[in-house]
Amino acid sequence: MTTEHYFSEDPQAPLRTTTLSLTLRGHSVTMQSASGTFSPGHLDTGTAVLLKYAPAAPETGNFLDLGCGWGALTLALALESPGAHIWGVDVNDRALEITRGNAANARAANITCARPGDVPPDVAFDLIWSNPPIRVGKQELHALLSAWLPRLSPTGEAWLVVAKKLGADSLQEWINRGEAGEFVASRWETSRGYRVIRVVRQQS
Repeated sequence: MTTEHYFSEDPQAPLRTTTLSLTLRGHSVTMQSASGTFSPGHLDTGTAVLLKYAPAAPETGNFLDLGCGWGALTLALALESPGAHIWGVDVNDRALEITRGNAANARAANITCARPGDVPPDVAFDLIWSNPPIRVGKQELHALLSAWLPRLSPTGEAWLVVAKKLGADSLQEWINRGEAGEFVASRWETSRGYRVIRVVRQQS
């Protein structure tokens, strides 16, 4: 796996799409994945674990899929909570285009796909789902979470899925040290080598 594979803003790999028939939180969908994005050709294990174990999303609010890839989590949130506004955010332009197409195909009009810098700074999120890009490196990962976790609303929750072997426990400890702000991270579930981590604001 090269860094260009899915971290690049403008992937140079030739575009190859794969049609996938998936069930996302009880909703049957047909989606496209694409080369040059995360997990082309199949739904990755971490995302599948998060989809299985994250609790039901609120009916309304602003939700964020941080590092949306080709949009499996984005679309799952949109279909589960049609009254919510879902932001699919990624640095990869190809991922954003594929996610837009998947949203249109599913007739999910409550999705906005955007680069990180294009999300209005006054938008707070009631729910964040993320299979974060661990392989960008610890420094960049910490910067990413330090930028986005503080955008949780006062009662908002973030749900992260991270492989145990790639540092899930140390990431939880990092959050609990207050490195990204005043948050509490707790282990929700462990499955197939992944941790599902719940993050909420500290209560005074």
